[in-house]
Amino acid sequence: MAFKYKLAAGIIGVLLITQILAGCRAPARRPVAQEPTISLYVNQTGEVKRLPIEEYLPGVIAAEMEPAWPINALAAQAILARTFTMKKIQEGGVKAHGTDASTSVEEFQAYDPGRINDHVRRAVEITRGQVIKHQGNYINAWFYASGGSRTAASAVEGLNFRREAAPYIQSVPDPGMAITTAENKGWTATFSTAELAAAVKKVTGQDPGAITAVSIATRGPSGRATQIRAGNLTVDAPALRLALGSTRLRSTLLTGITTSNGRVTFKGEGYGHGVGMSQWGARALAEQGKSPQEIINYFFKDVVLVKDW
Repeated sequence: MAFKYKLAAGIIGVLLITQILAGCRAPARRPVAQEPTISLYVNQTGEVKRLPIEEYLPGVIAAEMEPAWPINALAAQAILARTFTMKKIQEGGVKAHGTDASTSVEEFQAYDPGRINDHVRRAVEITRGQVIKHQGNYINAWFYASGGSRTAASAVEGLNFRREAAPYIQSVPDPGMAITTAENKGWTATFSTAELAAAVKKVTGQDPGAITAVSIATRGPSGRATQIRAGNLTVDAPALRLALGSTRLRSTLLTGITTSNGRVTFKGEGYGHGVGMSQWGARALAEQGKSPQEIINYFFKDVVLVKDW
């Protein structure tokens, strides 16, 4: 939230002189709100807990990122998780349970308090209240494991997300490629043509017919497949990835597709949708000495970090 103060020139002068004489810097912007207390649906037990958001976040960070990673990488993840939480609450939370949040990764964010360590606690502590905004609004705080050679140029390219504009997404080289696992640098996934046909039908509602060839119909600016031709249909690539299984078809940054003997083999790089922050990239930047704020600003453009409480 931005505040506009209308002060007479004389008052401004008096304030500046007072600060100079006192030998102090101008005070930082005050937090705009008290720390929220949220309702959390625990999917494993059906219990609803109420807890301050800063007590909730360590369980998210510990589940979403390796707790032994550098504190600054964990801190960048904490800023994203806090922003994600606030935006989702603003949008109505988890309507299925009537709560602000849940412990289900499908419904909200991953949550595992059993993995919390001192690194995670410190990461949340040093970023207390910090969220990411674009033009005064919470951003969609997207992240994923590995972006491959480059991150996605837009939310449309990586996720086919069109509900609202996300001009703060940009395509940058993923520094995590230098340190990530071999599987993220290059992977192969093979499916039967029957599996692929079922996935295409799930996405489009139509039968693609006999699949004798599969190809990339269109690519986005970062090189990700945005549409794939299978049989006699063209299908949205991000949706097809989910239908086939996002842990099998690891990304849409495809380097090749071959079809032979009733099998379709995809080759690619990276792991995840590629929109926003690469977690391996965050680790690499943290190991280079970058601050959490610098990590955020590397992956997102035209955003500001705001201390909400």
